[in-house]
Amino acid sequence: LLAMAWLIFTCAFYAAMIFLFILKKKIWAFQTDERNPPSLPSWPIIGSLLSLRSDRAPHVFFQELQEKYGDVYSLMMGSHNVIIVNSHHYAKEVLLKKGKTFAGRPRTVSSIHFLCTKTAWTKLTIAFADYSATWKFPPEDCAPGPQHVRDGSASIEQTSELRHLSGARTTGPREALTRAVTNVVCSLCFSSSYKRGDPEFESMLQYSQGIVDTVAKDSLVDIFPWLQIFPNEDLRILKECVSVRDKLLETKYREHKADYSDSVQRDLLDALLRAKRSSENNNTSTQGVGLTDDHLLMTVGDIFGAGVETTTTVLKWSIVYLVHYPEVGTSSCTDMEMSGTWRCDSNLSDRGNLPYLAATIREVLRIRPVSPLLIPHVAVADTSIGEYAVKKGARVIVNLWSLHHDQREWKNPDLFDPGESRKTEPGCAVPSASYLPFGAGVRVCLGEALAKMELFLFLSWLLHRFTLEMPAGQPLPSLDGKFGVVLQPQKFKVHAHPRPGWKAKRGAVA
Repeated sequence: LLAMAWLIFTCAFYAAMIFLFILKKKIWAFQTDERNPPSLPSWPIIGSLLSLRSDRAPHVFFQELQEKYGDVYSLMMGSHNVIIVNSHHYAKEVLLKKGKTFAGRPRTVSSIHFLCTKTAWTKLTIAFADYSATWKFPPEDCAPGPQHVRDGSASIEQTSELRHLSGARTTGPREALTRAVTNVVCSLCFSSSYKRGDPEFESMLQYSQGIVDTVAKDSLVDIFPWLQIFPNEDLRILKECVSVRDKLLETKYREHKADYSDSVQRDLLDALLRAKRSSENNNTSTQGVGLTDDHLLMTVGDIFGAGVETTTTVLKWSIVYLVHYPEVGTSSCTDMEMSGTWRCDSNLSDRGNLPYLAATIREVLRIRPVSPLLIPHVAVADTSIGEYAVKKGARVIVNLWSLHHDQREWKNPDLFDPGESRKTEPGCAVPSASYLPFGAGVRVCLGEALAKMELFLFLSWLLHRFTLEMPAGQPLPSLDGKFGVVLQPQKFKVHAHPRPGWKAKRGAVA
């Protein structure tokens, strides 16, 4: 009898929930004259989860749904209304035209743990925090990097990390590239340079990868927060990595405060300290919001993370496509020879003389965007996207994958082609209006400028010295990425052959 009573109660409960859900939708539709986006089927509590079952990666599946529901459609992730944007017309409205209206961020379980530690719940990252007066710090004159970085005179052009990439003939590029890029960004952010095996450097590499593997995965605990009462391995790893991150950042900050000088700006952390002290001395804190040590720490931490992960991921995809399309590497080398930049070390001033290499980098960023789904935005007020009404609190996801693979905007979008068909039109800075590899507006990727510099220097250095091919008997690396906060290639190994002439001039590769 008890079991029967429980069954009857459960059925009655769900029937009431369904009735109230349908009634709410009917009342809301009656009360508004505005048009809502097409919507996937949804149910109480679980939302549209049953309609989202697919063995395809989310960005690819959302693009497929575009054929049925259009460029803008909505779905329910549990109780949260989520709007998917799949074309550049609507994406630019969200990111640029109404950028501040859509500048909010959702507060999920994983992002809260990423934002905070147990001892400092007020720490905010730029990428995952809501848009606010404090969020807009630092000022443009010191972000995303100090002036010596933008001038190209920083150690990025002279770093020995570039030479360390030639250490092994056959290598898995993930570790080598991650170490090299991380050391370059450490030099720019903290004036730190590490040797292989340094405990602090190894901790930095470990926590960075742990955060990438766990944050922003849209796991069930982010849809149903009450699930965090159960053991969750991803959350445990995330908490540990964030704790290690914060301790390292605090150590760097204490060291910089102890020997800070107004007359010397060594790195990004010095630039941020200068901006903070200037604000305090002149009583110019934005709208009365004080700039705390925690906020400065998280600012440099965000720029560090963006610079490392963006660059490393694009470099790995570049190598994947260079071994799939060896003629692209050959054309880039010819480009260097014809432009007169075929020398031992390229520098940033050579970028304008190497159009094919620049086109290759743009094409990698297009065909495999670092973040195929941009970090969700949240509407901070009632607004609209095109002809569709958007309620305050709605989450908006720009599907960058759809923008970069839109057949209306690109000829053969699934084909890797840095050549004529992707050439920028005269007077245009990008290949297409549908090209937004780093996002746009107030939420543009913090690592954009740094990533562009690193990509050019690392790739020109590699192509000048090596030809890349797969080891004998090994298949070509997969073009299907591993979805997460960034879209990473599957693990692979590559054989690097020193180019004729370079080995004789520079010495044999170890």
